[in-house]
Amino acid sequence: MNLAEAERMLAEDMGRFFYDPYGWVMYAFPWGEGELEGFDGPDEWQKEFLQDWGKAIKANDFNGVNPVDAYRAATSSGHGIGKSALTAWIILYIASTRPYCKGVVTANTSEQLRTKTWGELGKWKKRCMTGHWFIYNNGQGNMNLYHVEHKESWRVDGLTCREENSESFAGLHAASSSPFYLFDEASAVPDKIWEVAEGGLTDGEPFWFVFGNPTRNTGRFRECFRKFKHRWRTRQIDSRKAKMTNKKLIGEWIRDYGEDSDFVKVRVRGLFPSASDYQFIPQNLVDEAMRRELLEGQVDHAPVILGVDPAWSGGDEFVIYKRQGLAAQTLTTIMLNNDDVRAASIIAQLEDEHDADAVFIDFGYGTGIKSIGDSWGRTWQLVSFGSKSSDPQMLNKRGEMWNSVKTWLAEGGSLYDQETADELTTPEYRVKMDGKIVLESKDDMKRRGVPSPNRADALCLTFAHPVVRKSAAHNMGKANVQVEYDPYAD
Repeated sequence: MNLAEAERMLAEDMGRFFYDPYGWVMYAFPWGEGELEGFDGPDEWQKEFLQDWGKAIKANDFNGVNPVDAYRAATSSGHGIGKSALTAWIILYIASTRPYCKGVVTANTSEQLRTKTWGELGKWKKRCMTGHWFIYNNGQGNMNLYHVEHKESWRVDGLTCREENSESFAGLHAASSSPFYLFDEASAVPDKIWEVAEGGLTDGEPFWFVFGNPTRNTGRFRECFRKFKHRWRTRQIDSRKAKMTNKKLIGEWIRDYGEDSDFVKVRVRGLFPSASDYQFIPQNLVDEAMRRELLEGQVDHAPVILGVDPAWSGGDEFVIYKRQGLAAQTLTTIMLNNDDVRAASIIAQLEDEHDADAVFIDFGYGTGIKSIGDSWGRTWQLVSFGSKSSDPQMLNKRGEMWNSVKTWLAEGGSLYDQETADELTTPEYRVKMDGKIVLESKDDMKRRGVPSPNRADALCLTFAHPVVRKSAAHNMGKANVQVEYDPYAD
């Protein structure tokens, strides 16, 4: 058999594995020989991953013309489970079975990308039956893998994940093949990169794989397992169940720190921590609050308080929150409001509807709303987040209110809105030299790619000042203003 005939047969073999990533991995590498002596194939969790992916490929049955739904897989794990090997197999499988595919691979740091992720790809390319089809580079600023005859149209690039590099992650233009993204140590990949990659999944047969140790309790990697779980095939891999891990060291960690410690959760069990290093409100507090159910009779003795966080910036929500004792709920959310009369009308109607005892409005964009309320005889109060705190631990009023929510959650507060729960865990904090705790500002959160916590701030406003229940007689004397806006119209 001449070389050309052998290559033709190899190409035909690759076509046989179009729907079978696991079969391809077993076929493409010399298991049990040379460097792989003693290894008979992927670990059990890797096998399950590849087989599940194969089922999804078969279900989509891409015909090379009509685009199909993106396959998204998020894997959170402890240390040493073999995810770098799996990432190499994924890249080589797609490149070998899908002519003219295009991919982008990134990691949390350039060093991680070059020495671990891309370095592992180089090792497995040498072992791969189709390795000679591709040119592999791993130089400074020059990480790529491309077909020897189709350098521009059949390739994978390793790119650093700096936000200023985000445009490089835009659409990959592989409509007749498979565009794909692979993020390693995804916890630290900026949200901006995730947003741009999301837009590149509209053509062809797209794939998106994200892997990482669950070091951060905020960010897009965390949301793959919560807010966006319905879009992702999620896995959390315990290091103790992987063949290659150091079981003795893992045992020492568990004895030293405890099975339920954040150290063991992150480094062994593949679970997100209860609280990351600088997280102000721990995850377990909001998780417990989301599970609680309160009866009306348990809170009807408490005053009804409305918190209003106006929004005049694009992408932010105008939010009105209601709290009565340990129960809290969103009453309305509107994207971007710059009409003070409309805002005041909505607040007035909800104040009357819920017989509120107090209304607290963020001073930032609330002064015009407050003025209109004054003209209607309303007794709404403005709250300045930057004003002095009555809580000796906290630097300012915002910190005081957030600390009150933290205490409220610990004492049995109940939440019914997942977005509020998610927002409550996002702000970080620092401690000043004088011991005062400074809560991260909204602007600082936006700079690190975290959305403004408008719902959480609205809830926090319900803790601005002590409130007592009004008497029925006082309520009867409250000004009754006719409003023309329906607060639920939006």
